[in-house]
Amino acid sequence: MENIWWFAAGLLAMTLLAILVQRQAGVRLGAQPLVAVIRAAVQLAVIAVILRGVLALPWLVLAFVVLMLSTASWTSFSRLKGIPDARRAVVIGIFVGALITIVLIFGMRLVEWEVANVVAVAGIVIGNTMSAATLTGRNFERSTVARRGEIEAWLSLGATSRVAYQAVAQESMKESLIPNIDQTRATGLVTLPGAFVGALLGGASPTEAAMLQLVLVGILLTQSICSSVVIRVLSGSPVVPQEVRTS
Repeated sequence: MENIWWFAAGLLAMTLLAILVQRQAGVRLGAQPLVAVIRAAVQLAVIAVILRGVLALPWLVLAFVVLMLSTASWTSFSRLKGIPDARRAVVIGIFVGALITIVLIFGMRLVEWEVANVVAVAGIVIGNTMSAATLTGRNFERSTVARRGEIEAWLSLGATSRVAYQAVAQESMKESLIPNIDQTRATGLVTLPGAFVGALLGGASPTEAAMLQLVLVGILLTQSICSSVVIRVLSGSPVVPQEVRTS
């Protein structure tokens, strides 16, 4: 029990330090970082208990994956409220991107079809799909506001919404994918993914652990699909956002 309290104190100290750094930089996020960490700790504890039941009853995996997809969609949409068609873009993008990637990973038997593997892969893929949806939507909104005159000029000339938004859409998708591309490129030299380290600590050989990093390719695929879908849906609206939200 003593170790748990020390662990909690360490996490709290790092969280408060992160908030202090943000404030010194003039970034005011309020209690969001602290709330996020507390929620993560509570949710992980609850999920750890739930997963015992899920792993014991394989048919519950489907319901659990749907829960993850729904939660990811809601979380991403909460960051994109006010953008026309954001809800539809996020839901379609996350569900399509994640499901296609998960089906391909297990359909090609890149990972053995086991309940624990399904939960682990789905969690990694869906989490990164959610990030892609949020980044793409926010980049799209920011670029749209910055180039509003250009977009409205295209629309006034009779161009379709997708033609008017084409340059913005391409730029937004590119900016959203660059972080993951850089992380993938630097894997092994700069970053050591948790799955790789976990496999090594669990007794897997370096070769087996390295093979688990196929999930990085899965992340690249799911983010590409999700970002493409989100962009396509958002650029279909003739309504041009007038300002960028900061929340």
